[in-house]
Amino acid sequence: MAEVGLAFLSASLSVVFDRMASPEVADFMQGRKQTEKLSRKLKTAMRSVNAVLADAEEKQLTDPLVKDWVDDLKDVLFDAEDILEEIATEALQRKLDAESSTTVEKALDCISNTFLDTFVNEVEPKMEEVLDRLEDLTKQKDCMGLKVGVGGKQHPEQVLTSYVSESDTFGRNEDNNKIIDLLLSSDESGNERCVIAIVGMGGIGKTNLAQLAYNDSRVKQHFNLKIWFCVSEEFDELKVEKSIIEAATLLPCPKFENPEQLQVILEKNLTRKKFLLILDDVWSEKSRHQEFLSQLLRYGTPGSKILVTTRNESVALAMKATATHHLKLLPNDDCWSLFEKHAFRDGSSNADPEIKDIGRQIVEKCKGLPLAIKAIGDLLWSESNVERWTNILKSNLWDLHMKGTDILPALRLSYKYLPSYLKRCFAYCSIFPKDYILKKNQLVLLWMAEGFLQQSEIETMEEVGNRYFDALVSRSLFQKSLETYESGFVMHDLVNDLANFVTGQFGFTRLEGDNSNEIRKMTRYLSYFHFHGSSDNFVMDIEDDLYKAKQLRTFLVLDCKEWSEIKMPRARCLKVLSLSGIRQLTELFDSISKMKHLRYLDVSNSAIKELPNSICMLYNLQTLKLLWCWSLERLPRDMWKLFNLRHLITDGSYKLKEMPIQMGKLKCLQTLSKFIVSKHDNGSSNIGELGNLINLRGELLIQQLQNVRSAKDALDAKLKDKRYLEGLVLEWNPLEQVRGISESQRGVLENLQSHEKLKRLTIKYYGGRGFPDWIGHISLPSLCYLELINCPEVDSFPEGRLPSNLKQIVISGCEKLIANWKGWDSQILPSLECLEIDGGSENVESFPGGLLLPTTLTYLKISSFRNLKSLDKEGFQQLTSLVQLDIYNCPKLRYMPEEGFPTSLCVLQIGKCDSVLKEELERKEGEEWLKVARIPNISVGGYEVIRTHDLQALGARAFN
Repeated sequence: MAEVGLAFLSASLSVVFDRMASPEVADFMQGRKQTEKLSRKLKTAMRSVNAVLADAEEKQLTDPLVKDWVDDLKDVLFDAEDILEEIATEALQRKLDAESSTTVEKALDCISNTFLDTFVNEVEPKMEEVLDRLEDLTKQKDCMGLKVGVGGKQHPEQVLTSYVSESDTFGRNEDNNKIIDLLLSSDESGNERCVIAIVGMGGIGKTNLAQLAYNDSRVKQHFNLKIWFCVSEEFDELKVEKSIIEAATLLPCPKFENPEQLQVILEKNLTRKKFLLILDDVWSEKSRHQEFLSQLLRYGTPGSKILVTTRNESVALAMKATATHHLKLLPNDDCWSLFEKHAFRDGSSNADPEIKDIGRQIVEKCKGLPLAIKAIGDLLWSESNVERWTNILKSNLWDLHMKGTDILPALRLSYKYLPSYLKRCFAYCSIFPKDYILKKNQLVLLWMAEGFLQQSEIETMEEVGNRYFDALVSRSLFQKSLETYESGFVMHDLVNDLANFVTGQFGFTRLEGDNSNEIRKMTRYLSYFHFHGSSDNFVMDIEDDLYKAKQLRTFLVLDCKEWSEIKMPRARCLKVLSLSGIRQLTELFDSISKMKHLRYLDVSNSAIKELPNSICMLYNLQTLKLLWCWSLERLPRDMWKLFNLRHLITDGSYKLKEMPIQMGKLKCLQTLSKFIVSKHDNGSSNIGELGNLINLRGELLIQQLQNVRSAKDALDAKLKDKRYLEGLVLEWNPLEQVRGISESQRGVLENLQSHEKLKRLTIKYYGGRGFPDWIGHISLPSLCYLELINCPEVDSFPEGRLPSNLKQIVISGCEKLIANWKGWDSQILPSLECLEIDGGSENVESFPGGLLLPTTLTYLKISSFRNLKSLDKEGFQQLTSLVQLDIYNCPKLRYMPEEGFPTSLCVLQIGKCDSVLKEELERKEGEEWLKVARIPNISVGGYEVIRTHDLQALGARAFN
């Protein structure tokens, strides 16, 4: 196990050496004799301790003095990093000061006087203190008898990524069939509503078995609604209820004023449904949870089931499971098959016989645990060196046992052989609680803020981070989450334990009511997870912890919505600060400007009204997240000074009305959620500021386009040069749609032409009489998604044709365009899968009425056709791929197609149609009912008439 802990330490040493070699630090050292002397001594001391790390990793297991020495070494290396960060940050600030000076003389004066006289006098004593501690540790190593050069030789750092499908059962066919039989049948007492449990040790494959059952076609057909929820150590009933509502509605669960409201919605969404709820990784044995599950089952129809996975038999008893399936170790032959899939990918038939023989011995050491087999197989994938295989087989980590931990030897080995740059990324994840859903993009930004990502000349840091993430997935250290509504990745409990062991006392997740771990001065990474409801004692504990941890680098608040206030951390070296979700947070402390190392700031989902302008002194800031800040009215005026800013995310902050001046200076920006064109020059940005932001990626929303003064100004935005943009939303103000300005709007839109690889385009509230040619099929060959909202004067597409690779079209409030739909030539869209049309012409009485829709359509929605009376047979019979049809707000709709719908149709939803049609369908009788009776899922007016298939699966197909 020590091998694992020291692997993290060697990574820290590498980082310090890299920091010292960076241009900023090297330039600062140059010519300053005392500082250069201290730097040389630091390097010598670090090389000295580095030489004995391999020996220390063996001895710390049995010698607590060596273990303390290791922790002290980690601590001093963190402090050395902090000093080097201070130097780099000060150099950056002085460079900015020099650039803002009007003359070269002022610049030189600024650098020489301020830099030498003030900062050097502050940083050198800190370097001396770190050096003293390092030299003391080098003396201690001699006293403890640590030897140079002990341990195996290093292997080249190489990470290849390749995902492995987990669809194969490998020895679990019998188990899988047993679980499915239990789910589809009644219990011995004839009770169709019941709880079933899967019990087995950690890493044996309980979650995977539950997943196999969850995705089985028989289960999909049997249950109307399926929900997957990871419970982990704290059984939070409120979160389970919200997850059920989200699964049933396919929407985020709204906020309820009281629990009674939530219960009403919960009951409504479960009533008349046969549901399957899977509760994965349950630990709680409290009897009240069984009462909660019983209530859920009473809401559902007979046949509803709850499947629980747990390590403890006592949990199954507490939940009053009517059937318990005990999962056994994987048989030897199946162990080898699973290992083959992960270690050889293409099969082992061409593998070296000696390697195969070693592989079988390694598999025996995994003792039938699938998680261990997958981890060690992923580790050895693409490895052809017999010596490497032998070293892993003979590693002493297989036989080491540490008190108080159940970490699998295979996981220790998997971590040991990670490249050093991945070790820190993985260990950082210890600050997330078990079963926490990791978002790839968010985690990459956190890694970037902490400085874990290697610089590359051919990749952005974000691309490097994505590659690191994929590498950890390919090693089975991260796995896809099965949560019903929220997608992402999770770490297995045992993998989470490994991350916590590696990080030790340097990283903590504080759960509400958990005081088992004491925060110490050397703690660097800290997160808080608050279940629900407020707790004054919990907040007091947090503030006490923050006072102790003065060297913090990361402070994350996770799911703490009810807090009203909290004192901010005092740590000056903080790089990551996330206060997301504190809904009553209204302002940030002005002293945040002293956190000069800050690179990641998140105050999303809060009531914050504005950010202090002092935030613009955070020159290292890379990510600023302001999602759903519903009271935010303005951004800091000097935001242009944040020239390292890469991501400015403001989705959902609807009160934001303008952008600060000189946004064009933020040339590192990759994410800009929205840009609001100003009506005035004073204190805000015009559209020309976008011209310099050539690195923008993802999706860009440009609002208030009516404020663009001329078509020439629009050209200054240079949208055609932004080659990395995938999505573009162009929006005028709906309250300022004046007919007299249609030609000027057309000129503006003409000059907002995107590059030809754009994938998604949305145009809202455009008042021009036609679209420019670039919106046609020739200029946008890669366009997959087209949305047109309230463009009342447009009556046709350029050249009468849409971009040919479109997969989804949404058109709303464009009556002239819809009235002329026969001229769309939409049948030649070979990839179109989803079509939504809202707001039809007054003259439309039959749909599609001669419009030949593509046969590839899987989802069709028509709404607000005020005079629509019938659906014609010719238009629908040809739609042989149609899965779901939604019809809303067509009050005169009376007749279904004469020959019914194509056999592919599985879901028909009708709302606000003719009362006679509604009555016939609800009574399940009459001529119109006979036309639709064979459709498995029919909903009229929001109520289900028939539902025998899984709507979620159908929806996934329809919406791609």
